[in-house]
Amino acid sequence: MTSLDNGRFVVTGGAGFIGSHLVEALFARGAARVAVVDNFFLGKEKNLEYARSSYGDHLKIYRDDASDFHAMAAVCNEEKPDIVFNLATKALAYSFFNPTRAFDVNTNLVLTCLELQRKGAFGKLVHLSSSEVYGTAETVPMTESHPLLAETTYAAGKAAADLALLSYVRMFGQDATIVRPFNNYGLRQNDQAFAAVIPLTIRRILAGEPPVIEGDGEQTRDFLYVLDTVDALLRLIEHEAARAGEVFNLGSGRETSVRSIVDGICAQMEYGGPIKRVPARPADVRRHCASVAKAEAHIGPIAKVSFERGLAMTVDWYCNSAHAHGTD
Repeated sequence: MTSLDNGRFVVTGGAGFIGSHLVEALFARGAARVAVVDNFFLGKEKNLEYARSSYGDHLKIYRDDASDFHAMAAVCNEEKPDIVFNLATKALAYSFFNPTRAFDVNTNLVLTCLELQRKGAFGKLVHLSSSEVYGTAETVPMTESHPLLAETTYAAGKAAADLALLSYVRMFGQDATIVRPFNNYGLRQNDQAFAAVIPLTIRRILAGEPPVIEGDGEQTRDFLYVLDTVDALLRLIEHEAARAGEVFNLGSGRETSVRSIVDGICAQMEYGGPIKRVPARPADVRRHCASVAKAEAHIGPIAKVSFERGLAMTVDWYCNSAHAHGTD
């Protein structure tokens, strides 16, 4: 067993959705120091309010670009982290706005971390990739050996980053691990520009607008509650499963259609109005369903929060946040 107690950590993208929950989970496991590196493209200061108020000077926030080698070198020199968690990225939807940058940012972030690690700036690298690297499922459930058939430049950049990481492991013996979360949802997920289907649907209903379904709505995703993702990620490290060159899926192993998600949110929010139908998004993954057998062989069950319960908690959180800010 590896203890995270009294450890020093850097979390790139730590002011974001998953990153801010990871920061809190690291402190809950006894971290001595957590440094966040975030350019606040989608990250928010308020996502770190609880960690800042609870852990004070043990949390350090660097408002910087984690793909900038010199910036990250300065952070690592100051923080001397045991582990760097790379969560920084641009949202998938950003790739339709700026496809080249969406690709580049994913590769540059990983290469910066890998080069710093190669030079001895920190011990272990844990890179959060994406299920999007797989593209549409050729076989279900999708194991870690599923072909990388990325359908967007965001996904292609993630896939390239994964390949780069594995090459550094083989070439230089670096201690780096890849974790591929499937579709995360929950409290604090971005609900503004480039938002995903769950927060976007909730926001539309709260604003008095009809929910939107792209295409026929039968495309499926594998949803995992964000706190389950973070818990599984840290358990993989604690149980010493996250060894150099290993790749792990994190998901529920359950397919859920976009149409049923929208219907579930409408029911939860007691919305009985129209649903707007628009053409399918180009390069949209048709089917996703994770095999989590590899991870669960080491750490046991991953999806502890059922999708129904998690969705209800998520809807309640957004509704309460809207009421608190007078936007209902």
